[in-house]
Formats: sequence, C-alpha cells, structure tokens
Amino acid sequence: MVINDRVKNILEWIVCIVIAFVLALLIKYFIGTPTVVKQVSMKPTLIENHRLLLNRWVRTTKQMPERGDIITFEAPSNLRGEFDEGNPVAKYENEPTSWWGKFTYYVLEIGKESYIKRVIALPGEHVQIKEGKVYINGEELQEDYLAEGVTTNLTGITNSLDFTVPENCVFAMGDNRRESTDCRAFGCIPLEKIESKVWIRFWPFNLFGKVE
Repeated sequence: MVINDRVKNILEWIVCIVIAFVLALLIKYFIGTPTVVKQVSMKPTLIENHRLLLNRWVRTTKQMPERGDIITFEAPSNLRGEFDEGNPVAKYENEPTSWWGKFTYYVLEIGKESYIKRVIALPGEHVQIKEGKVYINGEELQEDYLAEGVTTNLTGITNSLDFTVPENCVFAMGDNRRESTDCRAFGCIPLEKIESKVWIRFWPFNLFGKVE
C-alpha cells in the first residue's frame, strides 16, 4: 500500500508538470512571452539587453499591425538577396516539413531566429526611398523615433526603391538604419510570419512602460 501511494504521488506530480508545461507553451505561443533584445538595429528605441514583453495575441487573431508598431517576425531564409520591386516579398525556403520539426521550430522555437523591426508601410501603400528619406503614397514619412541625423540609406545594389507593398504584407525597418538588416534587403514580411507586437519594456526599471 505504501508503494502504491508513492507511485500515485509520483504520477500526480508528473501529470502536474506536464499540464504546467503544456499551459506554458500555449501561453507563450498564443498570448505573450518575455524576450531579451539581442540586436542593435532598433537603437535608440531599444538597446541590447532590454527586457520586453511581447503580445502574441496579434498572431493568434491574425491582426494586421499598424504603422509605427514594433513587431517581431521570423527571419527570412535569404537575408541579403536582391530586392525585387516587382515581387517585394521576403523568401522563406528552409522551413521544416515534418510535424516534429514544425513543433520544435515554431512552438519550442529551437533553431529559429527572429527580428525586431518597426512597421513602416502597410498593404497596398506605395513606398519610395530616395535621397535618405522615406515616402508613403508620395508624402514624406515623419520619423520622430529616429536619432538625430539618421537617414534611410540603401544597399550598394540600388540607390533608390520604388514599389507597392503586397497584400497581407508589411514593410519594416530598424530605427538604427545604418546597422539594420531589414526589408530593404530581403523584402516585405507576410502577415503569417509576424510573431508578435512589442508591448512593454520591463527592464531596466527606469524605462518601464509601453514601447512606442
């Protein structure tokens, strides 16, 4: 009887641990999760080692972000491909195909890289980048979040861009334009690849609050 009680207690603990693990995964994937900034591409808005809380409900509901939102998305497979103005959509060619591969990659996020950038243009909008400035539907975009003196330069492949954001895609760039690998290099991000919206910065404490 003592042995059976011990086995029962062990099994109860195992069940509790499994349930807690599953709940944690569900919350992380569908609702929200903390993260740490590891890139310099969003300076001065976000600095390395800032701790953030990500809102993943936007992915669950497939909600299109707004201009100015800071989002995270799955990194494309070709990060420095030639920008195709006729089909300016980022390519994702190395995705797993097996159910276990998809689970570990998308749910456990093992081996998956994500980027943090700011949404600049939305589906159907005409974008021009020339002479260091961004134009949306012919009007210059006012970007008060950029550091003083920062301009929007392009890669050595081209000196200007002129395209329309495809349906169900967004065009995003880092605030630190000189050190950001973003949609200027690999194209617009499909809605299905957007993982979350940056919601709250909880570290350092003196900067605690909603991120804009």
